[in-house]
Order: sequence, then C-alpha cells, then structure tokens
Amino acid sequence: MVKVFHDEDASLEPLKGRILAVIGYGSQGRNQALNFRDSGLDVIIGVRRDGKSWKLASEEGFEVYEIAEASKLGDIIHILIPDTAQPEVYEKHIASNISKGKALGFSHGFNIHFKRIIPPSNVDVIMVAPKSPGHLLRRMYLEGFGVPALIAVYQDYSGKAGEIALAMAKALGCTKAGVIETTFKDETESDLIGEQCVLVGGLIELIMKGFEVLVELGYPPELAYFEACNEAKLIMDLIYERGITGMLQAVSDTAKHGGLTRGSRVLDERVKENMRKVAEEVISGKYAEEWIKEDAAGRPNFKRLLMRIEQHPLEVVGRSIRRMAGIEK
Repeated sequence: MVKVFHDEDASLEPLKGRILAVIGYGSQGRNQALNFRDSGLDVIIGVRRDGKSWKLASEEGFEVYEIAEASKLGDIIHILIPDTAQPEVYEKHIASNISKGKALGFSHGFNIHFKRIIPPSNVDVIMVAPKSPGHLLRRMYLEGFGVPALIAVYQDYSGKAGEIALAMAKALGCTKAGVIETTFKDETESDLIGEQCVLVGGLIELIMKGFEVLVELGYPPELAYFEACNEAKLIMDLIYERGITGMLQAVSDTAKHGGLTRGSRVLDERVKENMRKVAEEVISGKYAEEWIKEDAAGRPNFKRLLMRIEQHPLEVVGRSIRRMAGIEK
C-alpha cells in the first residue's frame, strides 16, 4: 500500500527561514509560486531577464532574478521549466550555484530518472508533483482545498528531504486533498505511460477513429463530432465525479448495455498488448532517447504529427461547433 499524507501529517517548519527559488513562471511555476507565497514562504522567481515571465512575476509582486542569481540566493531551487529545456538551463545557470546543503526540487522526474541532470551528492533532490494543471492547483487553493500530489525523494543528503517535500506539498494546499509518497522512477514512468496510452495518445486516437468511422458510414461530420468528441467530456466529467460505476448509473440502460457488451470488442486484448509495448519503450529508456533526439533535431516529426491533428476533419468541424456553442471565439 502507498503512504498517503494529509494536512495533520505535515508542517511548514522545515521551510521556515529558507528562500524558495522557483525557476520558471509558466503554468506550474506561476501558480505554485503564488500558493507558496500565500502560505507564508519566502519565494523568489528565476527567469530570463526582460521576458514576458519577468514582467508578469514583477507585476505580481515577486522579487525576480536571472536564473543563475536566483539559484545562488535560493536554499531550495525548484525547477519548473519544460523538461526539454531543463538540462541546458541546469548546466549553464544552476549547477555552479548549487552549494552543499541546498535542495533541488522538481515536479516531474524525467530528467533525474533518465540522468539528463546529475546533481551533486551533497544536496537533497526531491519531487513535489501536483496532479493537476497549474490553474486548477491555484483555484482549489483559493477555494480552501487542494489537489492531490505526489512526493518523492531521490537523494536525502540532509536527512530531512522527505520533510521538505511534504512541507512544500502542504504549502501548495495538496495535503488537504492527500499526498502520495512515490519514487522518481515510478512517477516518471507511470506518467509517460499514462499520457501515451490513455490520457493524450489513447484518447486522441479513440476519438478520431470513432469520428472517422461515423463519417465513413455516411453520417454528417457535425453529428459524428457530437457523438465521438463533444459528449466525451460529459462522460469523463461523470467518471471524474463518480467513478466508472457512478457514470454507468447516470447513463441510459441502452447506453449501459451497448457499452458493456461492445466496449471490450473495440478495445480488446490486442490493445493491452500494444500498451505493454509502449510501456516497455518508456521503461527501457527508448522513448526518452527518441524524444531527446527529436527535440535536438528541431522536432520535425513532432510538428508533422501536430499538423495532422490540426488539419483533421474532426478539428475542422469541431472549431465550427465550438464557436456555434460559444465555447470558442
């Protein structure tokens, strides 16, 4: 069984008197920094000088520094820039400014687990990973609750790395919902596998193929969009709120029977085997190597695949319907 921490299990004491340098001011960086500050922590921001993030963080009342200077000043250096940018930024601006006893924080284990960043042995290396987009993390905090999170310790130089990670999770509001202890390996691999097989890759292909089949059978694209894509949100909202059993209780008996008797024929054991193959590529490091090379080459395949999605009839008709519904301008 995993260990789950709640509000009463955590204290902000390990962070008292320490400067938390948040590197990056995007979705996670901004919203985590705001929550940290509102919880009473001493937070500074490290970003590229005079960019949009510098201006926004300054306007929102933070002391803003170039990344190297923020890394010097910070006792905890919490890196919240994109995975692909982290190794170069770390080598150029952070590595030389990490001194003995500091802590290096992440919200995803990719670069530590796949050894793209090799931290010195005399610092703590921790992860605090809210399981939500940044804006939802902030919204739930402002509503007096929080989102679930994962914490992990990769390197415990101080002997208190776990306490620091848990304190950061508490400051984000996550202990109000529940914080699960994991490892860098498990978080990284399960995150990638989940994204590729289900949350991004799997859902995109399921929706697009459902749309294609309906159109190929002669149904209007607008009708196909509603059935294959638009209503997917309604079903996912029900699953999110009530679980799969609760969703089934909320839909019609015809929908229940059709789904229960046909679903496993569409997504059968061959799909699980394909998922296992994808998972093996993640676990072996093959996927990470592919993505790193793709990024270094300027992302030609990545851009081609994005264009394929953007030009797909599902997206074309979808934009029209979303405008009609007032969802998209």
